[in-house]
This record gives sequence, structure tokens and C-alpha cells, in this order.
Amino acid sequence: MDLQDKGLKKSIYNGFAKYNQIELVEMEPDRAVFRVEIREENKNPFGMLHGGAIYTLADQATGTAAHTDGRTYVTQTSAMHFLRNQAEGVVYATGTVRHRGRSTVLTAVDITSEDGKLIATGEFTFFCVDKAVMDAKVKK
Repeated sequence: MDLQDKGLKKSIYNGFAKYNQIELVEMEPDRAVFRVEIREENKNPFGMLHGGAIYTLADQATGTAAHTDGRTYVTQTSAMHFLRNQAEGVVYATGTVRHRGRSTVLTAVDITSEDGKLIATGEFTFFCVDKAVMDAKVKK
């Protein structure tokens, strides 16, 4: 899939994802996989991957899956279920679209370890916005 043609380049390679060293692994219509390597800077005080890092990874994967239709979305709601954690290695987020409506998209996400163990799971709803209106708000 050509990122420029689908208008996905900005959503995938946004500054927040870069700052948090979240990397795209694969993408196809209605599905995206991202990864993050566990480092000292993304650990909680107990030496485990921070819950906020897990949530950020989940939001990136689900948001990108939603964006694969070429429209512009913002996160509306989310629910995460944290099941386990880990202190080292790489963690993956697989986001998939479960339902597309006219103005919202329901997505699901699984966060897994390198060996496939489920770390967290969740759902995100995204709201479709007018890109021109959002761009105008940013310029103010």
C-alpha cells in the first residue's frame, strides 16, 4: 500500500510515535502492526513496560488501521485491559478494524510479547473529522 496515496504518512510517522520509538511492522487495509523495544526510558518504577507506553502503542496501531481507508480520524473512546507485563524485549500491537460506520470506526487491539503471549487487549473508537477543518484549527 502506498502511504502517500492513502494519506497515511502523517498518521504513521507522527512526532509522538517517533519520540516514543514506535515502529511500523506491517500494514494492510483495516490492519496495522507496530512494535516498540523496551528501554529504560519507557519502563515504570517497577522496571516493567509503562502502561502509558502500552496504551500509546495500542492507539498508534488502531488509529493507523482506521486510517487505511484514507479518511482522517481522531480517538473518541478507548478501553484497555492490562493482563500481564514484561521487563525486556519487544512488544507488538496488532490493530484491526471491526466495524466502519459513516462517522466512526470501531477497532480492536492485541498487545503481545515476542513469543505471542497476550499482554493487553482493548477497543478504540475513532471519529471521522474533516481534515481541512482540523488543519485550520492547528494554524490558529
